[in-house]
This record gives sequence, C-alpha cells and structure tokens, in this order.
Amino acid sequence: MADGSQVTAHRTAEVRRDTKETQIRVRVDLDGIGASTITTGIGFFDHMLDGFARHSGIDLEVETRGDLHIDMHHTVEDTGIALGLAVKQALDGFRGVRRFGAAYIPMDETLTRCALDLSNRPYLIWKVAFPRDKVGEMDTELFKEFHHAFAMNAGACVHLETLYGENSHHIAESGFKALARALRQAVELDPKTQGAAPSTKGVL
Repeated sequence: MADGSQVTAHRTAEVRRDTKETQIRVRVDLDGIGASTITTGIGFFDHMLDGFARHSGIDLEVETRGDLHIDMHHTVEDTGIALGLAVKQALDGFRGVRRFGAAYIPMDETLTRCALDLSNRPYLIWKVAFPRDKVGEMDTELFKEFHHAFAMNAGACVHLETLYGENSHHIAESGFKALARALRQAVELDPKTQGAAPSTKGVL
C-alpha cells in the first residue's frame, strides 16, 4: 500500500461437529469487530453468546441443532466444545499472542472476575453459585458445562469467580462477559513475541 501500512490476514476457523445428539457449525474471526449470528434454539443461550462475541471482539457464527426434546445439556455442552475448537484452530499454535487476560465485570449488584491463560493446558476453576435453578428456560447448571467444554477444547486455563451477586441473570451474563473480555486480551497479537509462542518452551 502507498502509505506503507500492512494488511494482516484475519485469524479465522470453522468447525463442524455432527453427532447423534447435535449438529453444529461454528465460525470465528479473532480479528473481527464482535459481529455475531447465533442460532441454538435456546433464547437465553443465544443472548449470552451474542454478548460473548460483542465483548470479545470476535466475529462469531453459531448454528446449533440439538435434541432439545430431551433437554438442553447436549446443545449447550457441544456448542462449547465446537467454539473452543474453533478458537484454538484460529490461534494456530498460539503464536504471537499476549496469552494472558483478565477482567472484572460489574453488572448491577453482581461482580464477576475471570483470569485466563492460553497455555494449551486446559483447566477450569468455577466458583459461581446461582440462587435459582433456571434463567428463562435454561438450567443454570449448564453454564458450568459450557465454560468447561470451552476451556478444555480451546486449550485455556480459565478461573471464573462471581465475587458477589443475587440475580441469576446478572451472574450468568457477567460470567460470559468476563470470559469474553479476558479472551479479548489474551488473543491479541503482541509484536514483542515476534510471532513466536509466548513461552520459555518455545511452543504451547
């Protein structure tokens, strides 16, 4: 280009996951603007994933058809698996990223914290309690299933804790937003890495 600036290809990936329980397509663009098209058949889950995209800055397409006539478990967990796989694939060996991210998200009476390490050593610490069994039609126990599936398949060490809160909607939403903001920092390209994986090992 005439001004000497460089155009960097976006880090994208698409994952398709088909089982007897779910059929899923997830596409991510880590260098997007947070645009999203989400269809899972679960209204509140769609809302959470839309917020995840917006606050992570990751363009996200999710098409999930699951066995909702049984319950929502397979749909939520398998979407987390596919999303984690897509993010990991787009990271391409974790090369050049900042690796670590953290965020505190207040939402009215609720405060949630997330710390994240793209270490390729997946782990989830989950210190979140809900006063109600459901938000809308969605079982609140499924939020842990999603975050666990995402962390295990993205290769991310995720520590998520609601420090305090009373409203189950706020607790769930602040958790998704905290994960999103922490991930936004962690996937950002760091010129000081010179394209290498940010580890003394040389690889992650």
